[in-house]
Amino acid sequence: MTQEKATADTVLEIRAVHHRYGRALALDGVDLRLVAGECVALLGPNGAGKTTLVNLVNGLLPAQAGRVRLAGGDPRDAATRRHLGVVQQSLGFPDTLKVGELVTGAAVRAGMPRAAAAPVLAELGLTDLAGRRAARLSGGQKQRVQLAMALVSDPALLVLDEPTAGLDVPARRRFWQILAQRRARGTAVLVTTHLIAETAAIADRVVVLDHGRVVAAGSPAALAARLPDRTVIARTSLGPARLAGLPGAVSVREDGDHVRIGTRAPESLLRVLLAEDPELSDLRVEGAGLSDAVVGLTEPTEPTEPTGSTEQTGKVGVR
Repeated sequence: MTQEKATADTVLEIRAVHHRYGRALALDGVDLRLVAGECVALLGPNGAGKTTLVNLVNGLLPAQAGRVRLAGGDPRDAATRRHLGVVQQSLGFPDTLKVGELVTGAAVRAGMPRAAAAPVLAELGLTDLAGRRAARLSGGQKQRVQLAMALVSDPALLVLDEPTAGLDVPARRRFWQILAQRRARGTAVLVTTHLIAETAAIADRVVVLDHGRVVAAGSPAALAARLPDRTVIARTSLGPARLAGLPGAVSVREDGDHVRIGTRAPESLLRVLLAEDPELSDLRVEGAGLSDAVVGLTEPTEPTEPTGSTEQTGKVGVR
């Protein structure tokens, strides 16, 4: 791709962005770029800076330092925001308004003709619900209405904040099918979510934020490949310090009443683990996935004592 082509295809460009809340540094030199049709997932723990970054993209915050450009313009400008669609985790609709009125109103506010609402209602399977009041919609229907309101302006960038939280599997599948069609037409998508397995299925690229910095970026498969290729999961009476010292152990973390041990040498680790812990149970070995990669990239590598210490419980993670 030539430089001219790359520039022409750029939908969102963030360069060297810093942002503070008093003494607290929320973003520390973040760079991010999305091109037409690309889906980028923004992941990270609470407090990583995701919300601040999204608010900059949405034009709700000014960039204190650095540069944010959406479709070549400042996201705070009304004309630029017409290139933006936003779907939030939850949005309250006026109970008295009907589905058709909500989508038509979104079209008018975006400078589109009222007639733009009809094809979008059809696209999202809402035509039969156009006369239904918002108070009578299910959770999945409300999410589709919100998506219709975001798409009616034919945005260059769609920002999704936990868009499928609370939806059942068929509703989530339908949601991403609609977005795939829009991406094929050139709409870029920036999504924040805690459903990491879902992210691996739909994102072209994953950007991991931690303490206001981009700590990793790449395809879901590439990020997973940066960590151990196996995860040993079990209930064990061994403490975290001993688990971290097992041959081949790279990382140790709690997962409910189990532990997850990342390793590149599962055979050596298992031989010692089985020999040292006669109470071992629920043992299984899995390939490392995106969830393990994100945890490994954003959590300290040193093992930490569980909430109930091993002196008290004798078992890691047992409550």
